[in-house]
Amino acid sequence: MNVLQVLVVDDEPPAVDELCFFLGSHDDISIVATAGSATQALRILDRHDVDVVFLDIDLPDLDGLSVARFLARLAQPPAIVFVTASEHHAVAAFEVRAVDYLLKPLRADRVTESLRRVRAALGIGTGEVREEPRTRLPVETGGRTVFVERDDVLVVEAARDYVRLHTADRSHLVRVPISTLELEWAGVGFVRVHRGFLLALRAVQEIRSSGGQTVVAVVGVVGQPTTWREIPVSRTHGRELRERLIQRASQGPR
Repeated sequence: MNVLQVLVVDDEPPAVDELCFFLGSHDDISIVATAGSATQALRILDRHDVDVVFLDIDLPDLDGLSVARFLARLAQPPAIVFVTASEHHAVAAFEVRAVDYLLKPLRADRVTESLRRVRAALGIGTGEVREEPRTRLPVETGGRTVFVERDDVLVVEAARDYVRLHTADRSHLVRVPISTLELEWAGVGFVRVHRGFLLALRAVQEIRSSGGQTVVAVVGVVGQPTTWREIPVSRTHGRELRERLIQRASQGPR
């Protein structure tokens, strides 16, 4: 059995205790140490070989994203799983090649799923180096299971623990958090533009201001009109959206 050497980094002791409790229920997990700051974590990593770091983003001395960027430059970097109370850093987490993005409060089943992703990313028990983002989602409808292709999705709308996937001709309700798809699909042409919306960059027709609110107009993949003409863009996501669109345009048509 391959035992994963784990470091837990969080400045809130109750959060550390909770995560260690969930991790401790797995026989193949060895918690090497815990740290309450980025500085302490880096000192531990300098002395110990660690397979995976469960890393809070909001730390008192250095944010977790900066720690992850530093670790990514190592010859053999550990896998990174972010643990945070905020959904706003999911895209940045994907860009530093985080394996997963856990939202507080934690759930035992979600931690188990995260460990599965870590094992896949490290090639433990599989022949793969890294788990690929899902390209289709199963949808239960009328007693049947149909599959929605990722490339057909224009807009993802949050609906509590579900999302509604809007394609050019219909919508589908799927039980998966929007933050999960945000993380998985950020590298394949999707961007979060609002707390309630994730959209495909290929579907963006224009960005404009309407009544003081930034919105994007979207069209179908093959130019078909859709009922989703305007999607709100929050201030925190507007800059990233523009940067991603400029980057996509500079790469030419796909």
